[in-house]
Amino acid sequence: MSPAVVRNVILLGALAQLVFAKDPLNDFCRRWGHQTTVIDRKLYIDGGQVTWNPMSQNPLNYTNTWLSYQNLDILNQGMPQLEANLSKNSTVPDLSGGVLWGDDVNKVFYLFGGEYVDGASPEDFQPWAYDVLLDQWNQTSSTAASQIQRVSYGAGTTVNQTGIGYYLGGWLNNNTVPSWGELPLATSNLISYNMVEDTWTNATGPDTTGRAEGVMVYIPASDQGLLVYFGGIMDPFKNGTVVGSAMSTIYIYDIASTKWYTQTATGEIPDMRRKFCAGATWAQDQSSYNIYLYGGLGVNNGSSNGSSAFDDVYILSLPSFTWIKWYPTTSGPGSPHGILSCNVIDNSQMLIIGGWFPESQDCDAPTIWGTHNLNLGEDGPQKAMWDLFEPNITEYLVPPEIISVVGGTSTGGATVKSPASWDNRDLPVYFTRIPSYSARAATRSIPTTTSTSTSSSSKKSSTDVGAIAGGAVGGVLGLAAILLLVWFSTENPSPDLSAETRSRLCIHIIPDKPIHRKAHRP
Repeated sequence: MSPAVVRNVILLGALAQLVFAKDPLNDFCRRWGHQTTVIDRKLYIDGGQVTWNPMSQNPLNYTNTWLSYQNLDILNQGMPQLEANLSKNSTVPDLSGGVLWGDDVNKVFYLFGGEYVDGASPEDFQPWAYDVLLDQWNQTSSTAASQIQRVSYGAGTTVNQTGIGYYLGGWLNNNTVPSWGELPLATSNLISYNMVEDTWTNATGPDTTGRAEGVMVYIPASDQGLLVYFGGIMDPFKNGTVVGSAMSTIYIYDIASTKWYTQTATGEIPDMRRKFCAGATWAQDQSSYNIYLYGGLGVNNGSSNGSSAFDDVYILSLPSFTWIKWYPTTSGPGSPHGILSCNVIDNSQMLIIGGWFPESQDCDAPTIWGTHNLNLGEDGPQKAMWDLFEPNITEYLVPPEIISVVGGTSTGGATVKSPASWDNRDLPVYFTRIPSYSARAATRSIPTTTSTSTSSSSKKSSTDVGAIAGGAVGGVLGLAAILLLVWFSTENPSPDLSAETRSRLCIHIIPDKPIHRKAHRP
């Protein structure tokens, strides 16, 4: 092949990527494996994978290279508006199965964990932080981080009152560790990162058994809070064979004493599952803490009931340690899926975003970008569990299905405050205490107003995005035009190809929709 042909193939390949670049808003079909956090009324979405609409014409999976966010104060068809106009350059890794630890006080979030996909070779772990105020990614320089290995699909959560992020378990494999070359190995450690002091801790988990693909949430009980972990898989044999973690076994970490406990839960116990999501809320008097679980994949690609995935909601109510099935209430095929995210907003609603649907080839609510809202107290516009998102709901009301099990009213007063028997005598003491935190001061200068205002800001936001999109489209079209002209001038110097014809060729590649992004990976 001649050098000219090689050159032209490269040019045309670059041109094809530019001309047919997909729009993360208008071409959306599915997303999964992403990581999320909420800062100042914006739900940030990073990494994971996506497919484009329609799937029949776009059957491949792609790495999501955009950092996007959903504005919790601006709605589109009853769900938060998605924007994809934030910066993320090629040096920032695009990962699946990690966590974003959000620091709402300093307006920064930190990316930890996750694996490289699409054949990309993993690099040594380096902490990355995104500055919300500056729209800028920075690499942190903590020397302690050099002792931490990247893991994927562990369980992560943040205690914003103390500025500490936690991550339990996760996979070491060829997609997380350079030159791994061994069978995947689940870890048993609890990693924590103090975002204020920039320090890392690598502590022990509940035991020496490796774990992954479960969930962990924070609840404000005991002197400094409790971490609650359940579900996922265990890796006891370290030979590639995993077993499910029984959903009746609940792991409790007391932050103040740094001790792990287990407690047996009863009630309507869910099937074992992995790669599901969950979020925690609590009654206004904190007489009950209620953890809402959604979906997930079956263990070993199948569950005890034969399902490859789930489309259901269960509630784990503490301190009674009782499982309550909340959805579905009737039989039917549903839309089972996993590898998704859950974010509780104002203790009252839980936004469930994305997921992989192993039993369907349909797009996931593409006009609202795979966003679904679970109203935790059934007090939204439709007075239903699945409801439109309502920005003004800021208090949690305990729903009747929980009240019928633990007693009390919608604002609290639970009367069932213990399981049939405690597995450790320390646990009931922890649930009689509520932590008291000192207000955390920012360690940087913060503008007086950082959150997005409501109502009147909607039109302005659209205008700003349009301007950014126009710049992006202009750059794409300009480079595309140059590539076309170079190709035709070098390979097709025929006098029949006039300047007017070349101009028409360039005009005809203008896309009919904007590209809502500030920068895209080259």
